[in-house]
Amino acid sequence: MTLHCVVLDDYQGAALTMADWSPLTGRVEVRALREHLTDRDRLAAELADSEIVVVMRERTPFDAELLRRLPRLRLLITTGMRNASIDLDAARAQGVTVCGTASSSTPPVELTWALLLGLARHLAPENRALREGGPWQSTVGHDLHGRTLGVLGLGKTGTRVARVATAFGMEVLAWSTNLTAERAAEAGVQLAPDKKDLLSRSDFVSIHLVLSDRTRGLIAEPELRAMRPHAHLVNTSRAAIVDRTALVRALREGWIAGAGLDVFDTEPLPADDPLRTLPNVLATPHLGYVTERNYRTFYTEAVEDIVAFLGGAPVRRLAGG
Repeated sequence: MTLHCVVLDDYQGAALTMADWSPLTGRVEVRALREHLTDRDRLAAELADSEIVVVMRERTPFDAELLRRLPRLRLLITTGMRNASIDLDAARAQGVTVCGTASSSTPPVELTWALLLGLARHLAPENRALREGGPWQSTVGHDLHGRTLGVLGLGKTGTRVARVATAFGMEVLAWSTNLTAERAAEAGVQLAPDKKDLLSRSDFVSIHLVLSDRTRGLIAEPELRAMRPHAHLVNTSRAAIVDRTALVRALREGWIAGAGLDVFDTEPLPADDPLRTLPNVLATPHLGYVTERNYRTFYTEAVEDIVAFLGGAPVRRLAGG
C-alpha cells in the first residue's frame, strides 16, 4: 500500500528539489503545499488522507484538536529538533511518532548582523533613494566600533553574535536569567547585572532567547523606555518575547531609533500591520533559518526519518515510536 506524505508551508517551492526523495519511490507519494493554510478546516481536509506530514519549524501548530482530526496520521516530522507548536503529549497519546532533523544555528547569526548593519548604515532608505533617483547620500550612518551591543541570551546563537561584535570592535554586554559571570567571561563579554542595566547602556540590543513563560513579554514598555533614544532593537528569536503594542508605540513615538525584525506574532504578517510601513523598521519575513544548506539538511533528514520509520526504527525521535 502506498502511503501519503504532505510537506507543509513550502513557500519557495524548494522542498522537493533540496533533497533526494527517490528512496520513497513506490512506497510514499509526496506532495508539497506552498500556501500557508490558516483555516483549520481546510488544513484538516488537506491532511485527512496522509499518514506522514512534514512541517517547517513552527509555522503550522499541531495541537490536540488538530491531531484528533487526523486519524490516519502516523509520522509527523518537524525541521529542527525542537518545535513548541507541536503537542507532543497529544501526539504520543494518539500513537503518532514525532521526529526532527538537524538545524544549523549559523544562519540566524548571519541574518542578525544583516539587520543590525542595515539599521546602522540606513541601507534600506539609501538603496530606495538610489533606485528611485532620490538624493545622493541622505543619511549619516552609525559607527559600530566603540559602541555597545547588548545580547539577551548567551546560548549558541547569542555567543556567535557576540563574537562578531568583538571583531567590529564593539563592547558587548550580556544578560539572561541564569547567565553567570564565568560563562560571560568564557564568551569574552561582560555580564550585565540586570536586564535594565543592559538596555540602558546598549546602543544595539539583540535578542537570542528561547520563548517560554519566563521570556514571554520580557521586553515591554518599561524595558523599551529604558533604552537609549538612539538605540536599535533586533529580534530574530521569537516575536512574543517583545510586547508588540509597546514596540509599535516605541517606534512611533521615538523611544528608540529603530528595530530590525525577522519574527512576528502573526505570520505571514498581515498586509495592514504597521510594522510593514513604519520608516524606522527593517523587517524580513522570518528568514533566519532560510538558507540552502539548512533546507538541504531539513529535507534530506526528513527523507531519512521516513525511511527509518518505515523500517520500524525511527530516528531523531521526539515523541512516540
